[in-house]
Amino acid sequence: MEELSHDAFVAYRALVYDTPGFEDYFWASTVIDEIASLNIGSRPASRARTRRIEDLRAIPWVFSWAQCRLMLPGWYGFGSAVQAYLARLSDEGLERLRSMYRDWPFFRTLLSNMDMVLSKTSVPIASRYANLVTDEPLREAIFPRLVAERALSIEMLLPITGQTRLLEGNPLLERSIRNRFPYLDPLNHVQVELLKQHRANEADEQVLRGIQLTINGISAGLRNSG
Repeated sequence: MEELSHDAFVAYRALVYDTPGFEDYFWASTVIDEIASLNIGSRPASRARTRRIEDLRAIPWVFSWAQCRLMLPGWYGFGSAVQAYLARLSDEGLERLRSMYRDWPFFRTLLSNMDMVLSKTSVPIASRYANLVTDEPLREAIFPRLVAERALSIEMLLPITGQTRLLEGNPLLERSIRNRFPYLDPLNHVQVELLKQHRANEADEQVLRGIQLTINGISAGLRNSG
C-alpha cells in the first residue's frame, strides 16, 4: 500500500505542481472563478489572493473538477501507480492486489469509491471545458494526458475488482447514474456556453447568475462534490 501511495503521489504532483502552465489550464478549464462568487461558505476559495494551486482550499479544488466532469483528485495517479507496481511484480502483484481487495475492507472501500468517481467522469463533456483554454499548445499538452491517465486508471482497476465494466458490482448506482445523467449532461453544455459569454463580458450579472444556477444543478445531479 505504501508503494502504491508513493507512486500515485508522485504522479499527481508531477501533473499539478511540475507541469508548466497547469495553473493557467486549471483556471481556464474549470468554474473556479465562478465558484468563488457563490455564497456557500464563510471562507474564500483561496487562502491568499493568488492563483497558486497550493493556496486553494480543498473544497473549491475538488468541486471545480467535479463540475467539469473530470473528478481528477479522486483518481489521478492511481493508474500510473498500479502500472508501476505490476511492472515490478507482474502476475504476483496482481494477485496480491486482488487479495487485498477481497480481504481488506479499507482497500475494497477505497477502490469502490474510485469506481464510483470514475463512473461519473465524462471525457466528451470534459473536452468542452478543455476548449475554454485558449492557449492551444497548453491545452494539447495537458488534456490528452488527463484522458490517458483516466483510461489507464480504469484499465488497472477492473482486473483488481474482477469487473468487466465500471459499477458492474453496484447495479443500483449504475442504474441511478444511467437514469440521471441524460438530464445532467445538458446542464454542463449550458454552463460551458454561459462561461464563454461571462468571460467575454464579465459585467453581465444575469449570465453570472445563470452559471451559478448550473453549478447548483450539476452538484445536485452528481450527488457529491468530487
